[in-house]
Amino acid sequence: MNTRTTDPTELAESVEAEMMYRYETNAPALAQEGLGIATTRMGGGVVLSARLDPFDYWSKALGFGFAEPVTHDLVDRVVAFYREQGTPTAVLQVAPSVLPPDWAQIQEAHGLQAAGSWLKLASPIGDVRAEADTDLRVGPVGEADAHEWASVVSRAFGMEIPAMVAMLAESVRHPAATPFAAWDGDTIVAGANLYVHGSVASLNSGATLPDHRGRGAQSALIAARLAAARAAGAGWVVAETGEPAPGEANQSLANLRRAGLQVRYARQNWRWRA
Repeated sequence: MNTRTTDPTELAESVEAEMMYRYETNAPALAQEGLGIATTRMGGGVVLSARLDPFDYWSKALGFGFAEPVTHDLVDRVVAFYREQGTPTAVLQVAPSVLPPDWAQIQEAHGLQAAGSWLKLASPIGDVRAEADTDLRVGPVGEADAHEWASVVSRAFGMEIPAMVAMLAESVRHPAATPFAAWDGDTIVAGANLYVHGSVASLNSGATLPDHRGRGAQSALIAARLAAARAAGAGWVVAETGEPAPGEANQSLANLRRAGLQVRYARQNWRWRA
């Protein structure tokens, strides 16, 4: 990532790509084998394969269009990597501003199908703030609580399998990541992660167990992570969340916008299938 850029799109795309790359490349053997992980860097972005992922989430290619342009040849190489790995399906995530003029032809050549979109948010850190209005205890997660934290986040996202829990728990040991939790007494009921890369802080992995929603856990976790990002010297804060369908609400989006993060663009997911 160009650490001198102030382009919100490049900041948001690059830190997400680096975070996802570290999640998967640093995953312990249980996760590597259980998810069938293989990763590579390509064209200024990252290509991540999890051929055994039952959720069709962890195989994705992203971070393209800044160090090098997005081209037919680049997408050819991405798809070739997935074919070599035996990956059944993957998602290409490319910011709309860097899609090439011939993207429709590239899409058709590889059978890429539109598959929902994500909203990307980014703001200078001086423009964001959040209040911790909750009766839950909120703080960083240490190694002693790593497995419980990872189990809660995985369960809240509907992805609680041993490989997934092991991969998330490992992030506690990564120097760029700081997991946070909300406790009800001695029990973790919500979690989230902060990933700082250069001058950019990513708010990610926020999730609360269903029976503890509505108690301010995520707003408090946003506030705690913003304080940690400032302490780490971050100049920008970014996040992503699913784009709600017309007439539907997304509480994560509401929490992030209330903290001052601005929606910068919607990024279409492009689903490839072998």
